Amino acid sequence: MHTESIRSWFESSCSKWHNKKAITFLRDGKVETVLTYSQLRHDVSGFAETLVSRGVAKGDRVPLYLEKSLISVVAHFALQKIGAVSVPLNPGFKKGEMQYLLKDADASLVLADEGKGGFIREIDPDVQVMELPTHKPYQEGISLELSPRTHTETALAPEDPGMIIYTSGTTGDPKGAVLTQGNLVHDAANVIDVWEIGHEDVLCHALPLFHVHGLCFALHTALLSGAHVLMLDRFEPMKILDVLACKEKDRTCTVFMAVPAMYTRLLDAMEDSPRDFSHIRLLTSGSAPLLVKDFHRIEQMFGRQPVEREGMSETGMNFSNPLKGNRKPGSIGLPLPGLSVRIVDPDTFADVPPEENGEIWLKSASITPGYWRKPKETRDNFENGWFRTGDLGYVDKEGYYYLTDRIKHIIITGGENVSAKEVETVINRIDNVVESAVVGIPDPKWGEKVVAAVVSEAGAGLDPDAVKIYCKEHLHDWKCPKEVIFVAEIPRNTMGKVLKENVKEIFAKD
Repeated sequence: MHTESIRSWFESSCSKWHNKKAITFLRDGKVETVLTYSQLRHDVSGFAETLVSRGVAKGDRVPLYLEKSLISVVAHFALQKIGAVSVPLNPGFKKGEMQYLLKDADASLVLADEGKGGFIREIDPDVQVMELPTHKPYQEGISLELSPRTHTETALAPEDPGMIIYTSGTTGDPKGAVLTQGNLVHDAANVIDVWEIGHEDVLCHALPLFHVHGLCFALHTALLSGAHVLMLDRFEPMKILDVLACKEKDRTCTVFMAVPAMYTRLLDAMEDSPRDFSHIRLLTSGSAPLLVKDFHRIEQMFGRQPVEREGMSETGMNFSNPLKGNRKPGSIGLPLPGLSVRIVDPDTFADVPPEENGEIWLKSASITPGYWRKPKETRDNFENGWFRTGDLGYVDKEGYYYLTDRIKHIIITGGENVSAKEVETVINRIDNVVESAVVGIPDPKWGEKVVAAVVSEAGAGLDPDAVKIYCKEHLHDWKCPKEVIFVAEIPRNTMGKVLKENVKEIFAKD
């Protein structure tokens, strides 16, 4: 295995598995295009030449403002081939978001969906834009974008940047986490190792490609190990279930990666449409906490326990429950190979004993060297070489780790610290409660007061007082929500993480 860059590993994989299917792309649930590893390599090389002809060079930042498509996959690996930096962006970003991101990335070229060039030029008249027909059948669109191979590859080192992933922080402007070739290779090797991803696997890919989950943990690991990727253009529960249940040759799924919100929608759709999923060997869940009750629902409906794991844009994947061994519901699992972990008092930085809560600090070869053009934020997030995750958690006596909250989600009410997640855990135990989100909002008496947004099952008949009474039975009074609002859904980002600032806005409107 070549380990100096994603490019060399990708080239090696394509050479080894050249006639094997690499990606089957499904649009609206139907097969649109099938590419072998040889064909994928050919198109990546041709598109790399096109980028070079547009003036893109090693180290240039190139945002991918593209809908999920085969062209977006080819573009990403073409950028890796020439040593440029992929900057995946959510294609749903609006003007205000794009204004900041394009300026911050200092883009040399923007790859955008066909028809979005004018929108980009309104934001920055000087930026070069290349529009790509992601909505068309792949072969029809890509043939016009490929150039003959003519240039010599630029040398790449492990410390060279390969990607910039912008974090979805709840406060301040997004920060671009720089992921080097060494970071990306170490992360991919870890995932392949602990989950035993191999050339016989078939991955159902239903995640977006603008986060590390879908791009690095799923796509990178599958293609670098010779697996076959069944890539869906978007998430639709019934179409995903059809793909997961398929037993046709070369299309029998063995691996599925998803976020908890996706599993919830799949489970709800399956209640009236049970299927046989006995051929799936690995179901993983990450990017947001999986409720214990949903862990058991997945086990019941799919016939297999999910593997919960934890990762970050800045670090790659850090923890996973074992593929073979005890999986603990609610735990993020065990540290991946090469990961050092400390749990410290966030005020004194002293290590805390097992089963005591503290901030999780990490060291690993997959962790970003820093944030793009943000030296202060980089300094603030590192302490003597340790990356400060901002996550609170603990380790049990068997070495399994748990997340308890984000430091910034701690509510200080009347001088007392309240963990939002602790209160949510209690509320979520109430019969007919689907989920909840707890935040602190300004209050003249308490400084902050604890409030809760709750989703209940239809016709449950719950009222705010019932939630408050239950909380007072299980929590200190100062931890209990002083206000409860029932909502149709909890605001989330595309990866299923709760948007706490949006939750606060619910109470501001009330």
